[in-house]
Amino acid sequence: MAFVTRFAPSPTGPLHLGHAYSAILAHDMARAEGGAFLLRMEDTDLERSKPEWEALIREDIAWLDLKWDGPIHRQSDHIGAYNARLETLGPRGLLYPCSCTRGDIRAALSAPQEGVPHLVYPGTCRHRPMSDRRPGDALRLDIAKAFAALNAQALTFAETGPAHAGTHRIDAAAAKATIGDVVLGRKGENIVAYFLASAFDDADQKITHVIRGEDLFDFTPVQVILLRLFGLPVPTYHHHPLIRDDQGKRLAKRDDARAIRRYREEGATPQGIRRMVGLA
Repeated sequence: MAFVTRFAPSPTGPLHLGHAYSAILAHDMARAEGGAFLLRMEDTDLERSKPEWEALIREDIAWLDLKWDGPIHRQSDHIGAYNARLETLGPRGLLYPCSCTRGDIRAALSAPQEGVPHLVYPGTCRHRPMSDRRPGDALRLDIAKAFAALNAQALTFAETGPAHAGTHRIDAAAAKATIGDVVLGRKGENIVAYFLASAFDDADQKITHVIRGEDLFDFTPVQVILLRLFGLPVPTYHHHPLIRDDQGKRLAKRDDARAIRRYREEGATPQGIRRMVGLA
């Protein structure tokens, strides 16, 4: 089977050294296997995603001498398709409408952040049938019913990253306690959950290996559950260590001092960036 991976930044700010590490690692692993390296823009955050950030990301990746295969995939072009797929879970009894606060739901739709705990939803709206759906309601996955629908199917995924290498089994009780009934989207606002769009894209782009930061490891089980519910293949995952600042904190896009753009302007070379992140 061909090795296909992707680098999937959000165009909401500049790339920093942590992004460079992830992109270089994914690119090099793909090339070592004679495989493909794809570029995806995870721009479902329509408010914060900007064309100028995407342009800078493309410049930075090209400057790092990383060549992607095929056209760039932009999630914003596929939100309708994500939502159409999501809606098919309703007739299967796996969704329910949720009218909890907009701020809480928007936070739940975002990519997870290191140090920010995932709050497990207490099930306030779980009693509501889809026939009670109102404008502005979010759609939540009933995690217990999802496991029942999978009929005790073995839910496992392979991990090759250094911190979690091995085969991982997703336990129903643990998923209910640590994942809960996650928000998957909200109709009428073109909003879809980060991890839902990402899982669909991985399947549609025939990604065989997902290479990303270890801060996303804890969200892998919900992606595997979604893939299995839709009968889609589960890739192999590789969660790599994060590049951190001098205080041990994960780099963020607001940390412009470590932006690739800044290093370029100061005369750094692509090989120098590789050495800086330990991939020379």
